[in-house]
Amino acid sequence: MFPLGSVLFPTMVLPLHVFEPRYRALTVDCLRDDRTFGVVLIERGNEVGGGDVRTDVGTAARIVDAEELPDGRWTVVAVGTDRFRVTEWLEDDPYPRARVEDWPEPDDAPPPERAAFESLVGEARRIMALASEANVSSGPATAEVTDDPVLGTWQLAAMSPLGPLDRQELLTTPDAAGRIALLSSQLDDARSVLVARINDLGGGPPNTPPDLR
Repeated sequence: MFPLGSVLFPTMVLPLHVFEPRYRALTVDCLRDDRTFGVVLIERGNEVGGGDVRTDVGTAARIVDAEELPDGRWTVVAVGTDRFRVTEWLEDDPYPRARVEDWPEPDDAPPPERAAFESLVGEARRIMALASEANVSSGPATAEVTDDPVLGTWQLAAMSPLGPLDRQELLTTPDAAGRIALLSSQLDDARSVLVARINDLGGGPPNTPPDLR
């Protein structure tokens, strides 16, 4: 397990600079095995040194590229794959470990409405354009988004300018229809914050971003 101060979603690319000895050992063990580790959000505490409080819902990450540096550090690129629940935390020796169970989309989940998903894509693009104007990190407004609402909600969640607690709330939302509703509400809140920031920067009322849907 790799506790971080950020949330990893399925489909999301995760670059890591691994320097702590325990996570160097984790990297080596993962590369010897199936190249997979778990990522959970640190609710309280720091990424370095241990003693943190962790969430019990996270995402599996598969290493797609890894390079060991001359001093023993690693640069790693991983991709989020599947969501899981932690059923038991184990001792942090030699590194954080846990027993987990997969948490897929529920079989009885209501199908997401196509119109609602397409509307969300358009709104997310407008918010990302505002974020660029406000000098706030987000995905590019022109980024490609899959037509699959299940994967698409994860992509939009990863690209949108949201804080870690909002992202964790999305990760713990059981199905795509619920994520569409929640992310739509979160983007409404983000719009107000971004407009205020743009005004504070002296830009005046922001230009209305085009409908890039």
